[in-house]
Amino acid sequence: MTEGEPLFRLDWVLQHLDMLWQRIGEHILVTVIAVAAGFVISFGLALAVRRYPFIYGPILAISGILYAIPSIALFVLFIPITGLSLLTAEIALVSYTLVILVRNMVTGLRGVPPEVIEAARGMGYTDRQRLWRVELPIAMPIIVAGLRIATVTTIGLVTIATLIGMGGLGYLIVNIGVQRRFPTATITGVVIVVLLSTAVDLGLQLLQRRLTPWARAHEA
Repeated sequence: MTEGEPLFRLDWVLQHLDMLWQRIGEHILVTVIAVAAGFVISFGLALAVRRYPFIYGPILAISGILYAIPSIALFVLFIPITGLSLLTAEIALVSYTLVILVRNMVTGLRGVPPEVIEAARGMGYTDRQRLWRVELPIAMPIIVAGLRIATVTTIGLVTIATLIGMGGLGYLIVNIGVQRRFPTATITGVVIVVLLSTAVDLGLQLLQRRLTPWARAHEA
């Protein structure tokens, strides 16, 4: 940034809309892969805990340790194994989703009233039918709440993945804004990340309301 140059240049933003859309697309792609993979892994772990409750403590401890490791350190840890690649970024990002998603899924499933489970058994539901038709619908608000937290957290963490060449909105903030001392790019990247996080959170909140109409009726 040169002396006398404005802090924010709207003309630069308008001239680089194609690049901005490209970075937004990269950011969303990396986020979706991480959250989707984390959700699938967490769902499998939650089902394992549902069947073998004694493994919940170790799973929560391991996922908590991974969550406590600073993101940059976790990236560096995997670089010697997987290199500067998308896989390295995704392994780290997925690791951060596990403690949130597993905890919420297990909490949601354990929150199903015992009398509801007994009623389902009395109606002849198999274990699989009880899970999909009774337990998961009741646990859905807590599961989606965890998904919202994990997704918004991941959107923020993806900006750091630019340090290993993943692009995304972190490229604007770090590579252009900080390294080139061009605050317009930093401000633009931060604002888009905030808007993206807000939009995704609201979208998942609406999805939760559509998936659990009985909860909305209960609130009313």
